[in-house]
Amino acid sequence: MTVRVQEADFDVGAELDGLTAGNRQIGGLAVFVGLVRERHVREGYHRDRVDALTLEHYPGMTETALEEIETEARRRWPLEATLIVHRYGRMEPGERIVLVAVGSPHREAAFEACEFLVDWLKTKAPFWKLEDTPEGEKWVGAHADDDQAAARWEKK
Repeated sequence: MTVRVQEADFDVGAELDGLTAGNRQIGGLAVFVGLVRERHVREGYHRDRVDALTLEHYPGMTETALEEIETEARRRWPLEATLIVHRYGRMEPGERIVLVAVGSPHREAAFEACEFLVDWLKTKAPFWKLEDTPEGEKWVGAHADDDQAAARWEKK
């Protein structure tokens, strides 16, 4: 179980190598890498151009929340390895924001646990997003479609 919240970028290949090194029980590895988009997309169409995205968080509280949800994923699925690396600070389009990787003996558990963690990160993780657009700065609020995706994991 590994959770890191950091300002610096990360090397996806190196992170995955470190996660799986020596663990011969992993038969499937599901990976999600989130990137900063150039356009804010909602309801299927492109809206405001995004010049940069700034993520803020409360140190200590954020790590604890991520560790708790990672523990919940391990309770729900037979997992051999989990990794969440989430950045904070100012990032420009194309830069990596988050890495979620889940290893399990079987692919189905890895896929489901990875989706669960990503849905939770999108809806409940204590990060605040500020977009820098040509029209000025805009805080990014919750979106109904993200909440609907996360709702499927309730009471499981």
